[in-house]
Amino acid sequence: MSDTVLDICRRARAASLTVRELTTEVKNRVLTEMADALDRSGERLKAANALDVEAAREAGTSATLVDRLTLTDKRIAGMTTAIRTIIDLPDPVGSLTGGQTRPNGIQIHQVREPLGVVAVIYEARPNVTADVAALCLKSGNAAVLRGSSIARHTNAAIAEVLGEVLRRQADVPDDAVQLIRDTSREAALELLRADGLVDLLVPRGGPDLINTVKENATVPTVIDGDGNCHVYVDATADHAMATDIVVNGKTSRPSVCNAVETLLVHQDLAESWLPKVLDTLHGLGVEVRGDARTREVWPTAVEAQAGDWETEYLDMVLAVRVVADLDEALAHIDRYGTRNAEAIVAQDITTARRFARAVDSGSVFVNTSTRFSDGGEFGYGVEIGVSTQKLHARGPMGLESLTCVKNVVWGSGQIRVI
Repeated sequence: MSDTVLDICRRARAASLTVRELTTEVKNRVLTEMADALDRSGERLKAANALDVEAAREAGTSATLVDRLTLTDKRIAGMTTAIRTIIDLPDPVGSLTGGQTRPNGIQIHQVREPLGVVAVIYEARPNVTADVAALCLKSGNAAVLRGSSIARHTNAAIAEVLGEVLRRQADVPDDAVQLIRDTSREAALELLRADGLVDLLVPRGGPDLINTVKENATVPTVIDGDGNCHVYVDATADHAMATDIVVNGKTSRPSVCNAVETLLVHQDLAESWLPKVLDTLHGLGVEVRGDARTREVWPTAVEAQAGDWETEYLDMVLAVRVVADLDEALAHIDRYGTRNAEAIVAQDITTARRFARAVDSGSVFVNTSTRFSDGGEFGYGVEIGVSTQKLHARGPMGLESLTCVKNVVWGSGQIRVI
């Protein structure tokens, strides 16, 4: 009889009591062995992945989703590189974030410690299996992983390689990293309701998954939400820079949450710059859905519908709107943005600073691409997700986001008399 979700979570809870006390040296040693094992297992992983890719194509899965699913030699190398980067990062566990000595002599230290059991529900991208395992282990947490059915063979193969490493360890529990093999909705709901066993759950997927979590979760969650990301090109923008940033943000990898979905252009650039960049994007295969002013200056654009402004396409589609000024751009982003990543291209420093201050987003980019909204690019090694909320983490979540702060109070016999 296979283990239930709660069985897995109970074992993770028990393992977390040991993992939280592992030294940095032990954690880094195990992570090194995991990276080495994945390096040696390339053919094994690709063989498992081929089964998932073939099934996805036969099912008529979109090309962008198949791309996210596919493991190549380069992407496997990327997984191992990410783990080695995490090894080189400072261990947040035990670090002092603040403190004070009170008038009565007690010393209060604010110290980082692991959350305990971190669960992640994720779709399509099998590298998440290795990324989350490494982040959780380095931050002293036990990991419970639940991938989607589309990547069942690949996730299982990666988890098996990591599990083989753990089983060789005398001082690290086998259950420090576990994969839930049951990809049914019922299993996901059981994980969402594993009160007292899961300390944090991060959903990484589309609107259906996010809504299911919002409606059913009773465990603490951080929402890895949609990436309806905008670029606002101001009247003062350098034209060549703006073109590079928009083209990179839309076309370098359209299937990820930091890709640009909406372009907002100051009216002063509607005739001088906008048609040229749309010609470039069209030549690269991008479908443009524009407002009336956009269609005036570039008639090839499809008429944008109301829903286009709030859609995360994850595809070679771009919504384009001409705005009167920065205020109109900010109002549009406030209405339709998902608080993930927003960008401005402007040479006027006052305008750029106001945008950075006023826009409500986990990451704001000034004269650079939204594609940098990524844990690896931020120096976190990899990310467990991108938080689009404000408690307890915001933006790309790395090691520190998988810890909390404990107050440790040192005294010399003081007692409270009031």
